[in-house]
Amino acid sequence: MRKIIKNIIKIFLLLFVAGIIFVIYANWSIGKYSHDFITKYLEEVPTKKTGLLLGTSKTLSNGSPNAYFVNRIVSAVDLYKSGKIQNIIVSGDNSRKDYNEPEEMKNELIKAGIPAEKIFEDFAGFRTLDSVIRAKEIFGQNSYIIISQRFHNERAVYLARKNGIEAFGYNAEDVNKYTGFKTNAREKLARAKVFWDFIFDVEPKYGGEKVFIK
Repeated sequence: MRKIIKNIIKIFLLLFVAGIIFVIYANWSIGKYSHDFITKYLEEVPTKKTGLLLGTSKTLSNGSPNAYFVNRIVSAVDLYKSGKIQNIIVSGDNSRKDYNEPEEMKNELIKAGIPAEKIFEDFAGFRTLDSVIRAKEIFGQNSYIIISQRFHNERAVYLARKNGIEAFGYNAEDVNKYTGFKTNAREKLARAKVFWDFIFDVEPKYGGEKVFIK
C-alpha cells in the first residue's frame, strides 16, 4: 500500500513539473513569436484600415476606474487621430444585460471625438480568440491593429497570425506590477490554453451576420 501511495505521489509530481514546464514554454514561445509585430511607439505602427480594441471592464469591483480600460481607450484614440487607422472594432463581453464592454468602449471613444459611424461593436468577443477571428470572419478584416496592453497583445497577435491574419499590436500603457498581479498571473495560464485550443481546433463561440466596413 505504501509503495502504491509513493508511486501516485511520484506521478503527481511529474505531472506538476511537466505542467510548469509547459506553461513556461508557452509564455516564452508566444512572446518570442509576437515580438516583431508589436510596439508601444506610434510611429512604428503600420497604417491599416481598422483597429481592434480588446475589451475589459470599465471599472474595478470596488467601483474605481480600471486603468487597463482607460489606457486602451487612449491608445485607440491616438491611433485614429494620427491617421494610423480609419475604423475601430470594439470587441468584448456582453453576456449579461447589465454588462456591456463594447458599449462602454464605444461611448468613451465618442466622448474622445471618434465619430460613431467609425466604431463597430462586436458583442461576442468573450475571449481573445473570439475577438481576433471574428474581426476577420464577421467584419471582413484580414489585416488590422490590435489595441491592448503588451502582455495581451503578444497573445492576441499570436492567435491572429496563426489563424492567417496579418495582425500587429499597439501596446497601451500597462499598470504597475502590484495592481496587475492577478491579471498577469491569469495571462500565464491563458497562454498555455492557447496551445490547448489549437490542439482541439477551438472556434469562436458565436457566428453572426457579416458586417461591412468601408
